Amino acid sequence: MLHKIVGFVRYRPLGVPFALAALFLLGGCAETAFLAQTAKEIQGSTPSTPKAETAYKIGKPYQIDNVWYYPKVEYDYNKTGIASWYGPKFDGRPTANGEIFDMNEVSAAHKTLPLPTVVRVTNLDNGRALNVRVNDRGPFAHGRIIDMSRRAAQLLGFERKGTALVRVAVLPEESRRLASIAQGGRDLYADQPAKPKAAPRVAVTSKELPPPPGTKIVPAPSPNHRVKPVEKVPLPKDTVTPALARVDQKVTVVPVASTPRIFIQAGAFGQYHNALRVHTILKTLGKSTISQTRVVGKPLFRVRLGPFASVEAADRALDTVIRAGYPNSRTVVE
Repeated sequence: MLHKIVGFVRYRPLGVPFALAALFLLGGCAETAFLAQTAKEIQGSTPSTPKAETAYKIGKPYQIDNVWYYPKVEYDYNKTGIASWYGPKFDGRPTANGEIFDMNEVSAAHKTLPLPTVVRVTNLDNGRALNVRVNDRGPFAHGRIIDMSRRAAQLLGFERKGTALVRVAVLPEESRRLASIAQGGRDLYADQPAKPKAAPRVAVTSKELPPPPGTKIVPAPSPNHRVKPVEKVPLPKDTVTPALARVDQKVTVVPVASTPRIFIQAGAFGQYHNALRVHTILKTLGKSTISQTRVVGKPLFRVRLGPFASVEAADRALDTVIRAGYPNSRTVVE
């Protein structure tokens, strides 16, 4: 179920002077914890009847608050951003693919990944990592990459804080397995294939017939005749069944790099002059830089503001950049 979103206003491009003034005005406000879970609204008072079995869902493109989202299969998905969590308001209600949300189990919501998908979420602040099953859509608060169940937030150590800087990486083999099972297919990585059903037994009679006229009868082979067996060819090593990670609430602690930094990315452009134009506008709002990277061998120029000292400061800056006419801006963590 795609939840209706409240708490947002429709943005329209504003002039740079107004955006600059807004930045300073927002900068003077007291920092308030950003509760992303309040960005969802339950539709109706009675939950709809969930499906008897988990449904596999990708979904069509959809629009929330003037922002378009394009669900798709991404087994190479590996991104950083800010995680939030949701709990009591949605406990016991259907998720977007028909399951029942249990805030005391490990699960998550994502804007575009197929449902269900298995991801590994790593808290970049403390190194805690957890395998999580994505079965819902969200979060739709600006600047959030994933919405965790309350239990998942507890295990990752950010329930009280409300947000965390995280890395979200799809586990491809586990996700393929879930997709196959959810679509009514077989378990791709089961230890033993399912045995076929036995053919029905019926009475069979036989009668030896003479050969047709003109048929040349070939003598039977000698008792000493032997058929050469087929040479056994060993399977390639890469065909060995992979060891699959489990979603079992087990937390591991992994080393993380130095303190992660938060940026607001206004856009990524194939042409430098387009990036320069945006950079010239945004540098009046704060520290703006152009950095070059390569995607599929081609240069890409990213325009970013930051780094910011806190999630709250990044939220204020993101809101200002969006109001300045860049609704597809997003928060990135490095």
